[in-house]
Amino acid sequence: MRLAEASPAETPGASRTFLRALFDAAVAAADPMRCIPEWLPERPSGRVVVIGAGKASARMGEAVERAWGPCEGLILTRDGYARPLQGIEVALAAHPVPDGRGLQATRRMIELLEGCGEADFVLALISGGGSSLLTCPAGDITLEEEQEMTRALLSSGAPIAEMNTLRKHLSRAKGGNLAAAAWPARMLSLVVSDVPGDDPELIASGPTVADSTTPAQALEIARRWSIPLTPAMRAVLAGPPMTQPPGAPKLAHSETRIVAAPAQSLRAAAARAEEAGCRVEMLGDALEGEARDLAHAHAALALETRARLGPDAPPVLLLSGGECTVTRRGNGLGGPNAEYALALALALRGAPGISAIACDTDGVDGAAEVAGAIIDEATLSRAAALGIDPQAALAANDSHGFFAALGTQVVPGPTLTNVNDFRAILISGTAR
Repeated sequence: MRLAEASPAETPGASRTFLRALFDAAVAAADPMRCIPEWLPERPSGRVVVIGAGKASARMGEAVERAWGPCEGLILTRDGYARPLQGIEVALAAHPVPDGRGLQATRRMIELLEGCGEADFVLALISGGGSSLLTCPAGDITLEEEQEMTRALLSSGAPIAEMNTLRKHLSRAKGGNLAAAAWPARMLSLVVSDVPGDDPELIASGPTVADSTTPAQALEIARRWSIPLTPAMRAVLAGPPMTQPPGAPKLAHSETRIVAAPAQSLRAAAARAEEAGCRVEMLGDALEGEARDLAHAHAALALETRARLGPDAPPVLLLSGGECTVTRRGNGLGGPNAEYALALALALRGAPGISAIACDTDGVDGAAEVAGAIIDEATLSRAAALGIDPQAALAANDSHGFFAALGTQVVPGPTLTNVNDFRAILISGTAR
């Protein structure tokens, strides 16, 4: 369906179609095949090595080889996100909890970089998801210990900046260590941002970027969020920093460029919505916090907005991005976007004329192969007719189970990009 065919305010079904089309437009704007060519230089003479890590990295490699032809290198991406590259090897691993495949591929990537010389050029393709995929524990930390720490972080509700700060200081690959391994080769990093503020230090835990944080900060983060640290982890944090400090000589050869970010995807969706007759209000591309708390705030704003609309006023679209978190309280299957959507539906209480979508642009919300969900004024009444208790689902963190039963999940499959959360609330002044 072309977006021009979607109407924002005819029926609830049309609103759902319209919101899904806006999400698709946001994802398309961050497609590496569209973004990479603008930032890719001419292929350097001499040896070129391409490395990559993240959910968008294989698609980024595909864009590079379309421009440069077959290349030498190794890219590490999530299961289901591979692309048929010409020369670059693609390795697959688990996400969001690392596995042995990621460990072996990361070790091979470090060995490949350590074999580079001064005349070589390294192109690094980095995107969200790299923090879990690039796994090479420091010191005597085992893979099993890193897996347990990752699970604790994912359940803690900690913001991504603090999660990745701790990860960096326990890794041989993150926090600039891949760039240090490539020294003295020249390096260019092309980065797809999935973090609020687009800080390259935080995207995939900054494997090619100098780190400005300290082991003491990492220890404080573990304390603040009650993350258990093993003796091996404490030994690493008590020793010399594993990550590369600002201005480290081995990173002076490295340059970084952000090629895609949440803001440009929101702008793409906004432009399409305005073409369809909506008035767009941007709430920000870097919103963070507990998913259900943000949903309550957005529900209040949506209700206030609708109260101000006259019957003939154009629909209003509230757009936002960023990265919500979920503190695990139950044993259900959910993710930040679906939990936001469920909490939003509860807070709106079936208010007429309001529908919304909340999805992760990588196609995976939490650990499920689901991007998120769509709600409208009938969400709660449909749940009641099916005998489903939305409050109980929220208490159990079972938002994916809730929306699966209603048939309103958004399941795009692997999107091959990752610019974080996409949220849109459509508000009409005319009751349906």
